[in-house]
Amino acid sequence: MDQSNETLDLQPAAPQEVVLRYEASVTPIVERYVQPTPLPGRRRAGAPPVRRKKRRGLTIFLVCMLVLAVLSGAVTALWYNGVFDRYDSYGDDRFEHRDDPGYYESDSHGETTIKRLPNTDQVKLRYNEGHGEVLTIQEIYQKVNPSTVTVLTGMDDGSAMVGTGVIFTADGYVLTNAHVIAGGSECYVVLDTGEDYRARLLGLDEEKDLAVIKIDASGLPAAEFGDSDALSVGDPVYAIGNPLGVELRGTLTDGIVSAINRDVAVDGVTMTLIQTNAALNNGNSGGPLINVYGQVVGINTMKMGSSSTTSVEGLGFAIPISSTAYMINDLIAYGEIRGEVMIGISVQTTPVTLDSGETALRVVEVTPGSPGDEAGIQKEDLLLTADGETLTKSTDLLRVRRRHEAGETLTLTYERGGKRYTAEVVLRESDT
Repeated sequence: MDQSNETLDLQPAAPQEVVLRYEASVTPIVERYVQPTPLPGRRRAGAPPVRRKKRRGLTIFLVCMLVLAVLSGAVTALWYNGVFDRYDSYGDDRFEHRDDPGYYESDSHGETTIKRLPNTDQVKLRYNEGHGEVLTIQEIYQKVNPSTVTVLTGMDDGSAMVGTGVIFTADGYVLTNAHVIAGGSECYVVLDTGEDYRARLLGLDEEKDLAVIKIDASGLPAAEFGDSDALSVGDPVYAIGNPLGVELRGTLTDGIVSAINRDVAVDGVTMTLIQTNAALNNGNSGGPLINVYGQVVGINTMKMGSSSTTSVEGLGFAIPISSTAYMINDLIAYGEIRGEVMIGISVQTTPVTLDSGETALRVVEVTPGSPGDEAGIQKEDLLLTADGETLTKSTDLLRVRRRHEAGETLTLTYERGGKRYTAEVVLRESDT
């Protein structure tokens, strides 16, 4: 049997103060990750009056930009016609007024005063652990682009921020980054068809950089979400978003998974992310990272940049779906992230092969008073199944655990001293 001492702790780890060290000139870029754009008919506060000068080069440039805007379709037209001033898909009776905790405070971006909808436990984001056939790049784009939206966030100074989002239910729940809407007072979602809707906020979390918003619509093309834990370094991935604003909406880029479980420290908070060399630019924030089956496996959130002359290319990062699905569902149900459920045991990452030829995971530590301890699990027990599923690697146990919420029961089959037992583990939220 493999006696590797490498272990997997099934309790959520506390964020490390510093996980990666970068040279001073190379830093993670998450500074809103979107370009500020004045709203139609408004000048940014304090901005000088616009003075037009007759310049032939400028005229040619503007003509080119106009052609590009026309080609970009209805979204651009809506943007320049004043989408923020004319459309409201939610009446005032459809959202919940919250006078004290109803807005999101951020020292960097100010208060987020986007009006809220009541939270619900009847809606959940779910991802598929299986998949269909490998798709062509064209098929992937046709499948996912209709589910990819433009997120426009209006600021109090009359400017707007542009980001991306992903529809995950047919009735209008949209996933995006928290920094796309942070500090906003109003929010709109524009579909790939050009239809625009005022959005309401369900919840957001700055540290995890996740937000859930909703539009009042039905019959929408919801994206299929996949298992980010199944990714390996070198797997092809694709990104769809709105780089540099609405004119280039629906842009598809491709690359590979450069690293998995990459810990990146940003503003004292460590995020565990998927690293990719697929091109990500301002405006891609909140958009989908897609596997070869057309499943959304990550939400694009940041890239590495340089404040010096050092060139930094191909270092983008996405939030993995498998490890954050429970957080997204917490935002829908409670408006905040409450915490991951725990078993309270640590197992070897390398499986053990039994005399029967079956695989098992050796328990190397049990936290006193934890759900696993209360269910009778002991150090050196060999875990064979979780909820009836064979455990061939440590991530199998993580995957089963993530399907559960606090208060639910996870069933473990284990071997001790040559005999087999069953434990009913009642899960609860981690204290950390």
